[in-house]
Amino acid sequence: MSDPHSKPQAALAAAPRRRPQSVTVSDVARLAGVSAMTVSRAVNTPDQVPAATLMKVQEAVAKTGYVPNLLAGGLRSNKSRLVAALVPTLAGPVFMETIQALTAALAEQGYQLMLGQSGYENSREDDLLGAIIGRRPDGIVLTGIMHSPEGRRRLLAAGIPVVETWDLTPTPIDMLVGFSHTEVGRSVCDYLHARGRRRLAVIGGDDERSHRRNQAFVEAAARLGIAPPPIHLVPAPTSLGSGRSGLRALLAEHPDIDAIFCSSDLLALGVLIEAQAQGIEVPGQLAVMGFGDLPLARDLHPALTTVRIDGTRIGRQAARYIVDCAQGRPPESRVMDLGFSIIERASV
Repeated sequence: MSDPHSKPQAALAAAPRRRPQSVTVSDVARLAGVSAMTVSRAVNTPDQVPAATLMKVQEAVAKTGYVPNLLAGGLRSNKSRLVAALVPTLAGPVFMETIQALTAALAEQGYQLMLGQSGYENSREDDLLGAIIGRRPDGIVLTGIMHSPEGRRRLLAAGIPVVETWDLTPTPIDMLVGFSHTEVGRSVCDYLHARGRRRLAVIGGDDERSHRRNQAFVEAAARLGIAPPPIHLVPAPTSLGSGRSGLRALLAEHPDIDAIFCSSDLLALGVLIEAQAQGIEVPGQLAVMGFGDLPLARDLHPALTTVRIDGTRIGRQAARYIVDCAQGRPPESRVMDLGFSIIERASV
């Protein structure tokens, strides 16, 4: 028998639900027994509020779940204490060290990071920039220096501090911290040549920064009198599977290659796995070199020789640029080349 006091399921589903009301500063003030102005001071400048009063307000905030309206506070102070960062992908781990360092360094100064995934096409970056600039963050951190003319115009017109990272140019939009991809390509080719490798090849992502490394690699080979290295391109972000299929494709047309430069450590891991599956000795028959120095690189067998980028330093310097500008301290230098290093291990 059904409960005469219960409502049918259809009626319950049809019953309108009241939208929950947000907790206001006045609600917190009433519970704490203080004025709304005192609550505001306790939230924004707690060191200016007596300890006993501060404790009352903090207890009321905890009970109500009150979250201050940061946008309203930002409008009054002209500071959002928010920084936006765009990276091409969150799927690949190569940018994570920079993002973690950027997040931590900003948090130390009371800033929060908003993260966006721009992909490897300017069109998506332009859409994101439009949404970000409209919210007037205290700074914008971008990956790379290649932006559409429209995106560049928007950034210049906004007057918001901008830091470009993971690249190098003498003409940044505003500030820049990174390294030269062209110099990476040259140095890797010279390194492999110095170790007796003469039949070189590249497996690289189809993104613009990888193209510049590849072009410099090919030009360095020509300078050294080496035959033009074949280049096998794979979609970015690159993957382990692309490394395996890339090695198969290269060997099908160039079975005599003796060294491969990969545009990511994940690609290099795929090459190592495929080489092992085909019975190719690394580094005896084939030297393999990566890019990024992910934590897994040192634990592979053989351990991976790779290009190390100090992502932590990039992130912390980008944060320092943004905070200094927000606090009215112009940087001494707007372009910082952090360089890179080749980490020698057992795969070459």
